Amino acid sequence: MSSVIAVYPGTFDPMTLGHEDVVRRATQLFSKVIVAVAAGHHKKTLFTLQERIEMARNVVAPYSDQVSVESFSGLLRDFVVARGGKAMVRGLRAVTDFDYEFQLAGMNRSLMPEVETVFLTPSDKYQFISSTFVREIAVLGGEIDKFVSPQVAQRLAAKVRSLGRE
Repeated sequence: MSSVIAVYPGTFDPMTLGHEDVVRRATQLFSKVIVAVAAGHHKKTLFTLQERIEMARNVVAPYSDQVSVESFSGLLRDFVVARGGKAMVRGLRAVTDFDYEFQLAGMNRSLMPEVETVFLTPSDKYQFISSTFVREIAVLGGEIDKFVSPQVAQRLAAKVRSLGRE
């Protein structure tokens, strides 16, 4: 395997089993994967940036020889270039994701022509999972254990309790 750094960006609010599956798949293709947790200035997140970083580090711990977790704010382009990234990993769950991701890939190619966007699909058992759905189910008191790791489920339960929504 050639030494290629890939960046997998997202808000990861929270990191789901689908995200974890994409990370696992990326480690089979790239020598190093950086999970780039976005500060999320354009989204209202349930978890703080530090909480999302901690959860992501916990989830990717089995791949720690190849995967690191860092935060970023500002242009993703600046982060990727500063880290020497040659690929950007994006997860596709369904055809509905493709239109947005295709446009985003085009913009990113314009901003960083030396970086390739690689689309990975999670296992079919994770394709319907989204962080948005997981947060909503958790806040409404539903069972989320089959969508996130046990550590993330515990953090979600604690967060919901702290909001007084259990």
